Amino acid sequence: MFYSNPADAAIDADALQKLSDTYGERATKLPPVALVIAAYNEEGAVGPVVEALPRTVCGLAAEVIVVADGCADATAKEADASGAVVCDVPVNRGQGAALRLGYRIAREGGAQYIVTTDADGQYNPLEIEPLLAPVIAGTADFVTGSRRMGSEETKDPIRRAGVRFFAVLVSLLTGQRIGDTTFGLRAMRAEVTGAVQLEQPQYQASELLIGVITHGYKVLEVPATIHKRKVGESKKGQNPFYNLHIPGVNNVFYGARFARVVLGTWWRERRRRA
Repeated sequence: MFYSNPADAAIDADALQKLSDTYGERATKLPPVALVIAAYNEEGAVGPVVEALPRTVCGLAAEVIVVADGCADATAKEADASGAVVCDVPVNRGQGAALRLGYRIAREGGAQYIVTTDADGQYNPLEIEPLLAPVIAGTADFVTGSRRMGSEETKDPIRRAGVRFFAVLVSLLTGQRIGDTTFGLRAMRAEVTGAVQLEQPQYQASELLIGVITHGYKVLEVPATIHKRKVGESKKGQNPFYNLHIPGVNNVFYGARFARVVLGTWWRERRRRA
């Protein structure tokens, strides 16, 4: 497991020990499928999401793992009460760090497959099975949903333009056509998450995707749906002006940071292959 920051390694070690103490073999001897969620202050949203997730996918038993990323509300308690295995991390580090820890829990617990979804209820749990099926069949190592092949409820023109821009950028950089680089509903073989370098605390979607492609894994996109958030508000792209709710500013900050991760990851992977 690669850690660019020693403090992250210590935080993860403490969180894993607490997880083992709390859940015992339920966390250390997982079924074949792990459904991983990174959650930050999602009280009121995470419970219904956990309850709606399937406990059997493609005929295989599944467990829900929620990494509560330094939450200041009852996210961890709500997720646990709804039936998830909850790793309650005391420090808020970002979605990327939370997912990285969730992947590690899944791998070390013996899960063969990992599916990620969000805690905000924007993804359809019925689409998990067709997402994972190609991975189980061996026709893909990594499958991502695509709103451009499926559907989206948002009418935000800046966000839509951003999705298309980054799809073109990542496709050009990696040489593989990708239509949606930021979709959070994804399925993969568990070992993939241990083979690629994951160091971004936030905006990890592009780092994982570029890493998977450049390592030569088989990547597939399938149609999927993204709904409007019903509870709370997005935590993405927060900036000094976030609470002012200035139209477009949040998306611009998010796009700039996402672009930095895309280009930085591509350059790192290019040097690795050189």
